[in-house]
Amino acid sequence: MTYCDRCDRYFGSSRALKQHLENSGAHNICDDCNLDFSTWKGLKEHWVQSPRHDYCQRCDEHFSSQWELDEHYEDMHYYCELCNRIFDFELGLHEHRRQSHPGLYCISCKRMFANRNNLDQHLRSSVHQAKDHVCPGRGCKKAFVSRPALVLHWESGTCPSGITRDSLNQGVAKVDRGGIITNHARLLKGSESSGAVVSDTWATDLSWNGFAYECYICHRTFASLKAVNAHLRSPAHSEKIYRCPTQWYGCDQEFKMLSAFCQHVENGHCGVQKFKEGMNKVLDSLSSNMKRLTM
Repeated sequence: MTYCDRCDRYFGSSRALKQHLENSGAHNICDDCNLDFSTWKGLKEHWVQSPRHDYCQRCDEHFSSQWELDEHYEDMHYYCELCNRIFDFELGLHEHRRQSHPGLYCISCKRMFANRNNLDQHLRSSVHQAKDHVCPGRGCKKAFVSRPALVLHWESGTCPSGITRDSLNQGVAKVDRGGIITNHARLLKGSESSGAVVSDTWATDLSWNGFAYECYICHRTFASLKAVNAHLRSPAHSEKIYRCPTQWYGCDQEFKMLSAFCQHVENGHCGVQKFKEGMNKVLDSLSSNMKRLTM
């Protein structure tokens, strides 16, 4: 004879007891953990709370990993991963994200972002901003969503006008005679050593060191000659000729490229926004003198 304490019943054999445990509503067994719950609700709560189980309570379905469970939540439910909450309707999830995660959620696109910086970049992109900054370069009709994007276009060397990063830097230095945003000493140093000269230097087959193509300045290696030349034309070895004008107030950030400085101004985290109008005047002056910069 075998005995069930919970039900206060005797059974003629172990097989009969086992069948009772499997079929009785008073026994709800988790085979993985060898635990017996008196109610179905208790067993489900165990599956939800235990780290050993990747279980969707709403679908009453088990998964082999947390990753599969998360993927299921994303595909089949209105799920907030940050709060580990499931909502009945899309509107409920939307309102939750709008109120609880305003720094990570784009309301109009209904998209979550990993951090505030990514959201800000999205909000400044062509998805939300008009391309009203037209390149004044001869033969160029491209338009951009921001001044930093326009400056990056000039620095890339792809503008049909022929403007380069070096000619742009020289033009900014002439406009910024007081050295508010440019370090003239570094600009001169860069033009003599690692600035303009590097950007116009081409590596040859002599840069092959027996294993890879090597930069003769920093000795970084590359898989192809094209890659090492792209590295030499980049600002990797340029001087940090731009500086934040709030340096006297504690911001010590310096930049190799004007576009990076413009992006810093756009972000305005250090209070540099007060100089934004002056920065725009500098760029307007450069735009009006594009012909001179590309000669």
